[in-house]
Amino acid sequence: LQSPQAGTKEKTLCCWFCTSGPISLSAKIERKGYTPGESIQIFAEIENCSSRVVVPKAAIYQTQAFYAKGKMKEVKQLVANLRGESVSSGKTETWNGKQLKIPPVSPSILDCSIIRVEYSLMVYVDIPGAMDLFLNLPLVIGTIPLHPFGSRTSSVSSQGSINMNWLGLTLPERPEAPPSYAEVVTEEQRQSSLAPIGACDDFERALPGPLFAYIQEFRFLPPPLYSEIDPNPDQPTDDRPSCPSR
Repeated sequence: LQSPQAGTKEKTLCCWFCTSGPISLSAKIERKGYTPGESIQIFAEIENCSSRVVVPKAAIYQTQAFYAKGKMKEVKQLVANLRGESVSSGKTETWNGKQLKIPPVSPSILDCSIIRVEYSLMVYVDIPGAMDLFLNLPLVIGTIPLHPFGSRTSSVSSQGSINMNWLGLTLPERPEAPPSYAEVVTEEQRQSSLAPIGACDDFERALPGPLFAYIQEFRFLPPPLYSEIDPNPDQPTDDRPSCPSR
């Protein structure tokens, strides 16, 4: 699917005893496999040595073949086309990567016994008053784009190298040790941050007496045992707690 497709043809026009010069056509595409949405770059050269004005053209054709009960039915339809500039007598036209975009079409079907879908690129020269000079280059339309060998890995590696270079510029090889506490905080700042002893006494005096006593009792006394909780205080109980009736 990645191999280039190319061809060359020549035709001589004649009318009774008058014979004009030949018309030659050479065409080439980079590969055989494409997907819908991609553009086919066509490289072609048309040399017109005849006395007529010719027009180079290109088209993509889809051919559907159906097989049943020993019979075959074929349907051929135009998918996309383009037209070049007219080539007068004695002139040459060159296509340096002229693009023909593939529209949304179904993929090729090449391994089925009852239906076959094929595509071809036809590069031809429209000759007025005579049969066209054409070249058929086979195509395969798939669903996954083809990437040239190494392009995907190289793109990923290049992105990774860019990221690694960015990390190398940001992070040094040997990070420096953090500064000590004495270098950052001076002795005056440390002394001012320490609360005086009398400040705790003022805080305790500011709290209400019952609230502070409740907090102290809650923090230091253990929780009551489960056996000391009596859900029915009016009834005699044993050491085990009784379950309330439903």
